[in-house]
Amino acid sequence: MSRMSKQEKSWVFYDWANSAYSILITTAIFPLYFKAAANASGLAASTSTAYWGYANSFATLLISLCAPILGSIADFKGLKKRLFTFFFALGIVFTLLLAVVPSNHWLILLICYMVTVIGFGGTNIFYDAFLVDVTTEERMNQVSSKGFAMGYIGSAIPFILGITLILLSQQGILPLSVSAASQTAFAITALWWGLFTIPMLKHVKQIYYKEQVPNPISNGFRQLFLTFKKIRLYRPLFLFLFSYFFYIDGVNTIITMSTAYGSDLGISTTNLLIILFATQVVAAPFAYFYGKLADRFRGKTMLLVGILVYIVICIYAYFLKTALDFWILAMLVASSQGGIQALSRSYFAKLVPKESANEFFGFYSIFYKFAAILGPFLVGFTAQLTGNTNSGVFSLIVLFMIGGLILLKVPEMD
Repeated sequence: MSRMSKQEKSWVFYDWANSAYSILITTAIFPLYFKAAANASGLAASTSTAYWGYANSFATLLISLCAPILGSIADFKGLKKRLFTFFFALGIVFTLLLAVVPSNHWLILLICYMVTVIGFGGTNIFYDAFLVDVTTEERMNQVSSKGFAMGYIGSAIPFILGITLILLSQQGILPLSVSAASQTAFAITALWWGLFTIPMLKHVKQIYYKEQVPNPISNGFRQLFLTFKKIRLYRPLFLFLFSYFFYIDGVNTIITMSTAYGSDLGISTTNLLIILFATQVVAAPFAYFYGKLADRFRGKTMLLVGILVYIVICIYAYFLKTALDFWILAMLVASSQGGIQALSRSYFAKLVPKESANEFFGFYSIFYKFAAILGPFLVGFTAQLTGNTNSGVFSLIVLFMIGGLILLKVPEMD
């Protein structure tokens, strides 16, 4: 970190800041808190699960569909930071509301959560696009990888605090109810996210832009239309996006299905949380090493290495039987999860025209979000067809192979 510029450090620290939201609100604590709140209010378990799914789908769809036009508008001078700040404030405020809304108001909690998803997703569009403003093409692999590494470390600290509060309250060591301990964890998340975003707000500026126009919204739509008309001029970029769609779908599916997969093997919830934490810790240095290796062997080469590791993961998953096997599988995932995500971001940043970075990162966001559809369906369908969860995970090998083959056709950018 000492060798990074102030702008690079400030940008990297936003990964440290917002990753707390990813693990505490999206993955670990709030889903359980919402389920408990909804069920305590009389909703059937299946109904609360359905509402949770609908809320996630609607919020994700909304921000995904808006991403390219938001990005196109943000390409105009002075608007990128304003839009980033707006969505950041939206996410922070409604995450704090999760900590103060009474637990028996499950519908208000769900609405607040949906707004946090929109705020979180919106900021990431502009955050990713700021990569072209904070560093040079030669340093993008390292800076992006350090961002992911810092994100894994940064998410682990509030995660430990949140889980510790809940466990101590469950055992009666702390004079707090489990509900109050969970709400405290949400407040910690918002404060962590807000505090470590200050360097980003203070030091990161928009360097590449288009000159301001009288009607940026209508001009944003016009620019988006022109981009689609000239799509052939951006063939390498969209070819990469199609490759990314397939292999990142496989990556995301393994992340989202891991808990259910572990449960099928009879691994307890406590052990699953420990494995999840260990994966976060191990993933941090590997994300950094991927960036270092990409500078030596090229980004595309390391992306292909990451895809190959995931193909091995799919094959190993087919023969998986014991808790030790699951630990080995989790560590294999940790070895490449952050690296493949970080290098995808930096490789794409090198492909985009810098003055239109926000618009194209809007497309990047769409492909990332919609890449959460095919993989879970493929796993579920195969598992149901064969009666074997291992076969379902093995089926993801198709996505990695397609993504890898398309990536081979994308030109080198290093």
